[in-house]
Amino acid sequence: QVELMESGGGSVQPGGSLRLSCVASGSIFRIMAWYRQTPGKERALVASMTHGGVTNYLESVKGRFTISRDHTKNAVYLQMNSLKPEDTAVYFCNGGFSDSRPGNYWGQGTQVTVSS
Repeated sequence: QVELMESGGGSVQPGGSLRLSCVASGSIFRIMAWYRQTPGKERALVASMTHGGVTNYLESVKGRFTISRDHTKNAVYLQMNSLKPEDTAVYFCNGGFSDSRPGNYWGQGTQVTVSS
């Protein structure tokens, strides 16, 4: 059984930082990624990383967010710095194998709220 277990969401003031973690079990994914979703909008890719270390970022988070993987733990992390109110969303971990579409496996989602 494949599972993705997320942790690390919460509330922070603008300019603050949060680190999201996601541990996968049951599969080793070629690509692990973070998506986010706000009410009424589609889930959007925030950052992804291949098993070989190639990364891809949403333009609006470049320079502020960093994705990383720990292969020994089968985990992916998202370090989020200089957070803005527009970063408020539910963040989802995703695991898959294709460059062209999200993987089939999702975490349960974790809320990130940026507000003063």
